[in-house]
Amino acid sequence: MSSQLFADRVFTGKEVLKNQLIQVLDGQIAAMEYVEASSIGSISRVSNLAPGLFDSHINGGEKYYFTERADEETIDDIYQASVKSGTAYVLPTLITSPLDNILKGIEATRNYISKNPEAGVPGMHLEGPFLNPIKRGAHLTEYVRKPINSELEEIIRYGKDVIKLITIAPEMFTEDQIQMLLDSGITVSAGHSNATYEEAVKAFSQGIGLVTHLYNAMSAFGHRAPGLVGATFDIASVYAPIIIDGIHCDFGAASVAYKIKKDKLFLISDALFLGEKVTEFKWGEFDAYLKDGRYTNSDGNLAGATISLPDAVRNAVQIVGIPLQEAIEMATIRPATALRLDKQIGNIDIGYPAIFTAFDDNLEKFEVLTM
Repeated sequence: MSSQLFADRVFTGKEVLKNQLIQVLDGQIAAMEYVEASSIGSISRVSNLAPGLFDSHINGGEKYYFTERADEETIDDIYQASVKSGTAYVLPTLITSPLDNILKGIEATRNYISKNPEAGVPGMHLEGPFLNPIKRGAHLTEYVRKPINSELEEIIRYGKDVIKLITIAPEMFTEDQIQMLLDSGITVSAGHSNATYEEAVKAFSQGIGLVTHLYNAMSAFGHRAPGLVGATFDIASVYAPIIIDGIHCDFGAASVAYKIKKDKLFLISDALFLGEKVTEFKWGEFDAYLKDGRYTNSDGNLAGATISLPDAVRNAVQIVGIPLQEAIEMATIRPATALRLDKQIGNIDIGYPAIFTAFDDNLEKFEVLTM
């Protein structure tokens, strides 16, 4: 089956091309060429076309929260709600919880992918449970724990083909335990961590290549104690996802991070729920209340964001002042590269899936197009 699409501007993941006619065959990009806009006739046309936006950190959809309901219905809620906002690919994120719940989430993700191979769910993100309790944020103390080899081995055995990202506090691990995760092929991120600068640099040198939500739930930068933030800034190769909502970090802090991390900075939503339809939520001792555009728990800690990934792109451009091309790359090719998925998603090029995000010049309307 073949189809065609014309775009005034195509953000390929590497460059911006004008007046591109894209040929699609059996769901893949077959050809791209420059044509004059006056010659396209009745071919479908969009103003701006990007690779499908990719949110590697999202906790819930419009109704359900993955950690509470670690099942296929919740994964579909996250995916469908994300598509509605203009995001084509997601990693449903399951946070610190008992082992049986983690294994349940892995199995649900595996089953969902098997039944919905065309959906934009390449896997899941496991955030915890091996975190530093000092930097646990909204994660429940009762489930935060030190890693033991038997549990690590079981998570790897069940999840190494499903878990695309795991967040750990590296200072809670031995070198051998970190190596066990790295050898599994799961991408490892440092987060919810109180690591010293020296501990963080050591973890990065061992092979950890990114952090989880820069600035949030990590040892801060100080001139005598640079912490995990300072190590992230100092090691140029480390990727740094950031929540640009003006709540999880000040827009000025986002600007500083952009200037320092350059092409290693990328966008996530870390949405607790999308659409602000859930105003109160409780899972055991975990609770969240929506007020003034933010979710907080009864301890006063942030409990997840309310923005979508397109909201983050808009904020990056219109408030932080990041050039549009870079903001789009921060939501497409950069997270795909950081998670070693860039051979599958994140580019508009021949052979890649014909799954796009189209958007208007004002960054008000984002739409997923699947051809």
